Amino acid sequence: MPLPFTVSAVDRESRARRGTLTTPHGRIETPVFMTVGTRATVTGLTPDDLRAAGAQVLLGNTYHLMLRPGVELFRRVGGIHAFMGWDGPVLTDSGGYQIFSLPGDRTINERGARFRSYIDQSFHLLSPEKSIEVQTAIGSDLMMVLDVCLDSTSDEKSMRAAMERTHRWAVRSLAARQNDTQALFAIVQGGVVPDLRRESAAFLTAHAFDGFALGGLAVGDTRADREQITAMATDLLPADRPRYLMGVGTPPDLLQAMLAGVDMFDCILPTHLAWQSTAFTSTGRVKLTRAYHATQDVPLDAACACPTCARFSRAYLHHLAKCAEPLGPRLLSVHNLHHYHSLMSDARAAIEAGHFAPWAKTKLEAIDRHEHSDRRIGASESPT
Repeated sequence: MPLPFTVSAVDRESRARRGTLTTPHGRIETPVFMTVGTRATVTGLTPDDLRAAGAQVLLGNTYHLMLRPGVELFRRVGGIHAFMGWDGPVLTDSGGYQIFSLPGDRTINERGARFRSYIDQSFHLLSPEKSIEVQTAIGSDLMMVLDVCLDSTSDEKSMRAAMERTHRWAVRSLAARQNDTQALFAIVQGGVVPDLRRESAAFLTAHAFDGFALGGLAVGDTRADREQITAMATDLLPADRPRYLMGVGTPPDLLQAMLAGVDMFDCILPTHLAWQSTAFTSTGRVKLTRAYHATQDVPLDAACACPTCARFSRAYLHHLAKCAEPLGPRLLSVHNLHHYHSLMSDARAAIEAGHFAPWAKTKLEAIDRHEHSDRRIGASESPT
């Protein structure tokens, strides 16, 4: 059964588009940022916190969830929604990126990836079929095929071999799907080689996948490479299926990709950086450990309506950071997720109104110089 997806508006001056995905656990308004909950939890936050921040979709990690708590638990309790108390849509990745990130503890062949568990040192084989079996047990609404991910700076021969194996694994994943109410996305690979990306998109779009993702970016490429490949590859994907840019990124990354017609995003940055005392604001990133903030009795972001900004000052957040109090990253996680989801909500409204391109340009001018730089994050923020 095809995943119901409709596009209701396209921006006048860009390829940005407004759409709706319908899943067994509710509608997803696109463009959408999906909050990463790797181990069936977003660190320090409850499902109510996530809803209040504007989260529509949570993302779980197949690799981690198959190791702990394991497939049998999900079968016993009826899936991830009941287990973690989240009644909205869930997307699970396939485990491919985690296999890529553990080169010393795995071997890959045509069958799949054999790796050693970081929990008990036991060996496991993650094949395309096993990945689908695990995701089926987890009960996610949106599943991903198992792919082979390489650093985008790899040589073209290696990139081609990985892409072609990804294609074979994608077809095997499609054949292994047991429940057609769980949508299955293919992953376009090919690094930063345009011809490989074209070949990958042509192969995968000839098969009955419910959506298409762009993988293998933000793993060694430059920002310019990423934007070029995203714009080129997105144009090769069907207009009637959702387009998902995996693992990217900062607010400017999202804005640039939306201009190219991407519908879905995920990234650990909002919560990961919150635990490093860093906040995203309407004027760029803010590092709360800086001494300047100790005397700032003002909200973190005066333009933000989240509970953190409504109740707590920068001075208090600085104090929590310096004391290593867990409340600090929790409050910053609430704020950062609210910031991301508000950005997406405003983007959807701008697309509907037909002026997304100028709106995005204004946003980029306000925050872009703080988000992408060769220097240390926040080096130009002073005094913020």
